Amino acid sequence: MTKKILITGATDGIGLETAKRLYSGGHTLLLHGRNAEKLAATERMLADGTDAGRVYTYKADLSRLAEVESLADAITKEHDQLDIIINNAGVLRVPETVTQDGLDVRFAVNTVAPYLLTKRLLPIMRPSSRVVNLSSAAQAPVELDALRGKKRLLDDMSAYAQSKLALTMWNNGLAASLGSQGPVFMAVNPGSLLASKMVKEGFGVAGKSLSIGADILTRTALSDEFANASGHYFDNDKGQFGPPHPDALNNQKCAAVSAVIEELIDRAKS
Repeated sequence: MTKKILITGATDGIGLETAKRLYSGGHTLLLHGRNAEKLAATERMLADGTDAGRVYTYKADLSRLAEVESLADAITKEHDQLDIIINNAGVLRVPETVTQDGLDVRFAVNTVAPYLLTKRLLPIMRPSSRVVNLSSAAQAPVELDALRGKKRLLDDMSAYAQSKLALTMWNNGLAASLGSQGPVFMAVNPGSLLASKMVKEGFGVAGKSLSIGADILTRTALSDEFANASGHYFDNDKGQFGPPHPDALNNQKCAAVSAVIEELIDRAKS
């Protein structure tokens, strides 16, 4: 059965490779990107194939919470049902680390935007739907004042690792709070040092094949083996489920991270 699937950050890297696979399976894709030209090029490239998938494109800067809201509005206006969200978009090293909302850009894009987008799209999802959150092997204890934008993190990797643990924590928090009423929430480390732009910029290495990440994202999105995996963390470096950072298994700490994110969303609206 074909699915309707949203992929953020779909114009390059793992997101693009995953889009190719899912499109070739005939699925309907909602592709997000920051750049209109790259989005159009991605849509043309997919349409040039012989497959029967359908593509919708959406442009938004996920570092701006107002644009995340607009993205959610655009999707819910065009679609009354969504099967899968793949929160793939992420940043590591950027020229300007503070967003217009006063947040650290790594937290804004990697943590807050996917939370807000997912929460806004829950009404068009079902208990059988899935949310696949791209986590990382890099996970570090979250400083709540850094998440709030009140403390500046000077080290790119530290900010990135904190943002990815925060993502994993809200993933587990929503899985627990929504239970069987919500979709299946999964945090996935797609594989360390894959050949993405982020890895090249951050580590100066070519990286391993992007197909490693695209394979696991396709599986977590579609395979029956993940149908009951809500609140679990899949470590693709090991090829199996495993424990994330201990903080992601602490309900109180997960709730605290989610509360700060809600605080930031409310602040952006005022």
